[in-house]
Amino acid sequence: MKEVLVFKTSINHNREIQILKPDLNRLVTKKGYWNFDLEDCDNILRVETHMVKANSITNLLNNHGFFCEELC
Repeated sequence: MKEVLVFKTSINHNREIQILKPDLNRLVTKKGYWNFDLEDCDNILRVETHMVKANSITNLLNNHGFFCEELC
């Protein structure tokens, strides 16, 4: 069953998304999907996945210097 994870982030620009894109694609794989909503005040990242845990996403963005917090 696919799980949807939602995160508040500090991503503000498409150029920042391009930095993360290869790592997010590798993490989520072809069976999952991710996207950013930069028009939302919380710069939302949504991830649809079967196997990725929230802390993996949070750690990935944090390691690139971005804020990332899972929303419940």
